[in-house]
Amino acid sequence: MDADALVADARARTGLDGFGLDGFGPDSYREGLDRYVEALDREAELTELGELAIEAQITASLVNRLRVTEWLTQHPQARRTPVERPLVVLGLPRTGTTLLSELLHRDPANRSLMRWEAADCVPPPTTSTFATDPRIEAARAAGAAMDALNPAFKAIHYEAPDGPTECVTLLAQDFKSLLWETIANVPSYGEWLFACDFASAYAYHHGALSLLQSSAPGRWALKTPQHSLALDALVAHYPDARLVMTHRDPVTVVGSVCSLARVLSGTFSDADHRDSINARWTAVAEEIVNRVMSWRDRHGDERFVDVAYDDLIADPVGTVRSVYGRFGEELSAQAEASMRRYLDQHPRGEHGSHQYDVGALGLDRQELTARFARYRQRFGIPEEGSQR
Repeated sequence: MDADALVADARARTGLDGFGLDGFGPDSYREGLDRYVEALDREAELTELGELAIEAQITASLVNRLRVTEWLTQHPQARRTPVERPLVVLGLPRTGTTLLSELLHRDPANRSLMRWEAADCVPPPTTSTFATDPRIEAARAAGAAMDALNPAFKAIHYEAPDGPTECVTLLAQDFKSLLWETIANVPSYGEWLFACDFASAYAYHHGALSLLQSSAPGRWALKTPQHSLALDALVAHYPDARLVMTHRDPVTVVGSVCSLARVLSGTFSDADHRDSINARWTAVAEEIVNRVMSWRDRHGDERFVDVAYDDLIADPVGTVRSVYGRFGEELSAQAEASMRRYLDQHPRGEHGSHQYDVGALGLDRQELTARFARYRQRFGIPEEGSQR
């Protein structure tokens, strides 16, 4: 795989090369791209299918970046429209962030980042055709293809083509994203990601949101655990952001994440990366909680509201109501009815059950308990069973 060839392919597909530095805007994306491609070649041990699939995903990210950059160059006024008071869900993965995001999406007062628009932003969606945009069917076809390749993954994590998605898709277009690690074993890229400056990724993220809200405005409800790694960059671009941090037993979280990474990366590699996956995703979880705790030690807890996983599962709508109340807002009757309708139509486990065991995965429960003791104590997180 060759980074220069991927860049040239993206430029050829779009015919765009006259905007900013080499057509992509600031060249901040390039170091991450180079490091990722190098790690793929050295570490990922991809199958032929894996090489083709990941190459296609890299090219699609570059293509969208080109189109976003070109559109913003032609419509500079969009950048001047503020992204005001976004509601940002973060914290460890596998802690109910997807459920919470789906519920927030049901409130007409919120504007979610949709799966179909995050990877294909141009032209900007319009309010009048938001539910019928042809990109929804394209996303549906892509999802069906992935389900055919790896039918087990749907039970672990599912996003509807016409539903909300994570901000990692936009951050991946600056090649500073955990998304790239979920699909391939690339530990050297992961270590670089820990040390990188996320400012450019959030500048691009802000530009993309400005584009997307230009003809379909609303108050953004966003989510991804990766925001926990880059709070300075997030708050620099969204100074009035309201932050919702979800919490769950970190031992359960690490087991679930490692299981997810094995199943997803196993779509594209036949190699045994179990030990590498365990080490890397344990480190990611630890870095997430440590960075958030450190940031809150420096800046205080005022902009945060904390949500316990058990509370969210037991009373989803009541949990959203309490989040709104913390930020001085009320949950409307219309929003509550829409949320309850979603819960009725999409019961827990509708796509199957995600079964795993921490010990069977090769993880040491005692070691994990010790590594996350400070986090668990700070937020009063109860211990769960060994299997979910």
